[in-house]
This record gives sequence, C-alpha cells and structure tokens, in this order.
Amino acid sequence: MNDATDLTTPGRPDQYCPVFQHVVELLGRRWTGVIVRVLLLGPARFSDLRRAIPGLSDRLLVERLQELEHEHLVARALVDETPTYSLTERGEDLRATIDSITDHASRWARACDLAERPGRRC
Repeated sequence: MNDATDLTTPGRPDQYCPVFQHVVELLGRRWTGVIVRVLLLGPARFSDLRRAIPGLSDRLLVERLQELEHEHLVARALVDETPTYSLTERGEDLRATIDSITDHASRWARACDLAERPGRRC
C-alpha cells in the first residue's frame, strides 16, 4: 500500500488510524482520563483514587483500573500489603496529552459555562 492509501499510519491526520481510534476511545471512557490525571501526581491506593474522584463508584473504578492495567498504562503493586496503583512508562507518556487537555479545559471552561455548573471544579 502506498502512503496515500495507508489507513493505519499514526501521525497522518488525513488518514484513518485504528491505533489512534483505540487510544482516543480508551481515554474517552467515563472516568478514565480523570484516573490517569490523578495518577500523574504519583502512586495512589484505591481509597486515594476514590477520594480524589467524587462520583466514581467502586465497581467502575475497579473496571477502569483493570482496563488500564490490561493496556499497560497502570501497574498494580502491593505496598505494605496494600494495593497501590501507578502509571507505567507508557502511562507517564500521556502526561503531555493530559496537560494539553487540562490547559484547553482551563481556557475554554468559562466559554461553555462548565466551570459554573454545580458540582464542577478543576
């Protein structure tokens, strides 16, 4: 296949890329981006994550952490017999992406009145 018809090439915004689609859909799942954002601050126990993300159920947090582990973005380790979650190198590599989304949200929240909605805070 030549470049003009290669639909799987990352880095070609004019072409469809299933790898890009997979990552966007993964990060776009409810709460996933927020979990990654919290873990960018450092390793956290399950209870730390629950406290840091109001409204996130235990069941959904478990599900998302398992998905992130499966994708090799998060590692689970026992620290003093307590499960602790941290980003892997692959997960840490999302820092610039998450920072960029955070900056965008900060700049445009007022334009959309998101910041003034009840329960919304950054």
